[in-house]
Amino acid sequence: MPSVSEILEVMDYGPAPEASDLVRDWLRARGRFGHFIGGVFTEPGRTFATANPATGEILAEVGQGGAGDIAAAVAAARAALAGWSRLSGHERAKWLYAIARNIQKRERFLAVLESLDNGKPIRESRDIDVPLVARHFYHHAGWAEMLEDEFPGARPVGVCGQIIPWNFPLLMLAWKIAPALAAGNTVVLKPAEQTPLSALAFAEICAEIGLPKGVVNIVTGDGETGAALVAAEVDKIAFTGSTEVGRAIRKATAGTGKKLTLELGGKSPFIVFSDCDLDAAVEGVVDAIWFNQGQVCCAGSRILVQEGVAAAFEKRLKARLAKLRVGDPLDKCTDIGAIVDATQLARIRDLVAQGEAEGAVLHQAETRLPATGCFFAPGFLTNVQPANILAEVEIFGPVATLTTFRTPAEAVALANNTRYGLAASIWSENINLALDIATQVKAGVVWINATNLFDAGAGFGGYRESGFGREGGREGMREYLRMPEPRPRAETPPAPPQVAPVVGTPGRGPAPIDRTAKLYVGGAQKRPDGGYSYAVMARGREIGLAGLGNRKDIRNAVEAAHKAAGWGRATGHNRAQVLYYLAENLSARAAEFAERLRAAGSRKPAEEVATAIRRAFWYAAQADKFDGAVHSTKSAHVTLAMPEPFGVMGIACPDDAPLLGFVSLVLPAIAMGNRVVAIPSQSMPLAATDLYQVLDTSDLPGGVVNIVTGIRDELARTLAAHDDVAAMWYCGSAEGARMVEAESAGNLKVTWTPANRDWLGPEGQGREFLLRATQVKNIWVPYGE
Repeated sequence: MPSVSEILEVMDYGPAPEASDLVRDWLRARGRFGHFIGGVFTEPGRTFATANPATGEILAEVGQGGAGDIAAAVAAARAALAGWSRLSGHERAKWLYAIARNIQKRERFLAVLESLDNGKPIRESRDIDVPLVARHFYHHAGWAEMLEDEFPGARPVGVCGQIIPWNFPLLMLAWKIAPALAAGNTVVLKPAEQTPLSALAFAEICAEIGLPKGVVNIVTGDGETGAALVAAEVDKIAFTGSTEVGRAIRKATAGTGKKLTLELGGKSPFIVFSDCDLDAAVEGVVDAIWFNQGQVCCAGSRILVQEGVAAAFEKRLKARLAKLRVGDPLDKCTDIGAIVDATQLARIRDLVAQGEAEGAVLHQAETRLPATGCFFAPGFLTNVQPANILAEVEIFGPVATLTTFRTPAEAVALANNTRYGLAASIWSENINLALDIATQVKAGVVWINATNLFDAGAGFGGYRESGFGREGGREGMREYLRMPEPRPRAETPPAPPQVAPVVGTPGRGPAPIDRTAKLYVGGAQKRPDGGYSYAVMARGREIGLAGLGNRKDIRNAVEAAHKAAGWGRATGHNRAQVLYYLAENLSARAAEFAERLRAAGSRKPAEEVATAIRRAFWYAAQADKFDGAVHSTKSAHVTLAMPEPFGVMGIACPDDAPLLGFVSLVLPAIAMGNRVVAIPSQSMPLAATDLYQVLDTSDLPGGVVNIVTGIRDELARTLAAHDDVAAMWYCGSAEGARMVEAESAGNLKVTWTPANRDWLGPEGQGREFLLRATQVKNIWVPYGE
């Protein structure tokens, strides 16, 4: 044993193991786990082993759930739903409080169990994961108490199927179960097959406190179990995991009416500017990519460093890397624990080897890894070219890439050069620069001079192929509620277009002067690419022709919309002025529009025009008043929840109310700063095409509104599948809605398929339209010392 003087000379850490005997006794006493269904554990049937990734030791045998187990759990949740949802918010709050208190009482037990099953260092499970679990249940006890005041008229979604990953097993459980219960839902949760034990321990807590049977059900198993849950008769699916599986879930749930939240992969930028505190930024890298062995969806896996400080930063990073301690997760001195299992370890090794073969240079800690277990030495890679696999693919391990940049504009371009958009970390002592970059990066969460901060009071979720929906905060509560919905109004399916034009009516004299409405793309009228038009009929006679748009017309419209990106950067006040001017110009031509609507067969033409004008005024008013919030989070930060436009949206309008249905969907989208490619009423498109001159004379920049007429569902399919369209609204048939949701899986765009409604009534406008036209970016800004 070294002397005190020798210890002071080398400053080595001695072993500091966390006792695990109580957890091991608990595991031995149970041996084999069944599922938790209807408030009790089932008898174990077919099982699989769960092991300690640091040693390979088998910890327990856990039930392999099948379709029958999922059906039983869903039935139990359904039976419990009525009673649980009828409880007052105060009563539900007391149950959530009881869960939080009992988690706190078992903090050390749960932390040790998590580290044994997952391989993460005990310091992280003890100091981060488990306290945050308790925090989520406390926070959502508050939401249960306030629900009726904060979300008037809202009701629970119903039975929620929840599928969680292995990187934060207990914390992901809390992220999903806490808001679901607060809102009055019941749940069926499937933990990851690699890390099921903390979920089963949570089930015991639910049983111990006497939570009503069936409110929480936990079924363990592999991917087949998860697929069975997705296919089950549940009302919502909440999934955290890989983008590939998320895409499959989007397709599987298309057209089912199930509400869906996806929190998926990431390739998050960690941007280091030359004026930042370099030592703080180096510590930020430790938290960004080496925290939890890099197995974090929002890990700062792409380090971008300004050229002027790149050499100094890399030198300090290597020095810090050399000090990281890799080893026993239960040792309180360990910085880097074990990778979750051999499969993930092999994937990390393969990706790094492939990246090196493509020219990347690996800088790795020279540390002695344990002889057994799933360990990988932390490191980073330089000379990573944009085409290198490591520049694109999520490694999900303790390895980052390091790339340099010269200007802030180049930093933004590199940061956004990814299909993901989960998080970003920005390091600069210039708050103006940091906030400017925060507005430009495409990410759902942005940390300034910090990284990997989480709190129940702030929403978490991504843009692009990182998924949609939010968990935490007010945004997360909305995901588990159904807002009041209008009574659906049946829509007569539009008749197939008559491509051959009708030139006249026998016995009625000569045909009127030809009226052919063109497409409206980039602020100009355009002939359809195919050269075809179709007859617009009203009361059995032709009243004009409209262009028959195709895939190329949609492509051209999307390109024009992207060129109008300045609209999203305009102030709300400037957008409001344009919308007021639009209303003014429409009002000046109200009689003309009413007469054309009457000729097209509108039931209430004058009222439709008047309502369209009022709607333009209402969304003009909202353009500079629909704003975000400052979330109350635990740490010393101002956490800004900023609603941002999606960018380019596709909108397929209803066949009813040809003017008002168009205006009611397009106006909220552009009021929030989006640019749109709109498909107007298929049967009566002339009401929308008549707006060309109004748009042109209202100072609306070209490309903000693009109109492509034609067969609605064919054009909607192209928009829904388009990778450069960020969101898609469709109001039409049930089959069309299913098609749009399925096609959207390509780039995982956000979709909304509202039912047709009485567009003249109050349900034709509202805050819901604005919420659907925006996505929330949470920006964590340091506040105070």
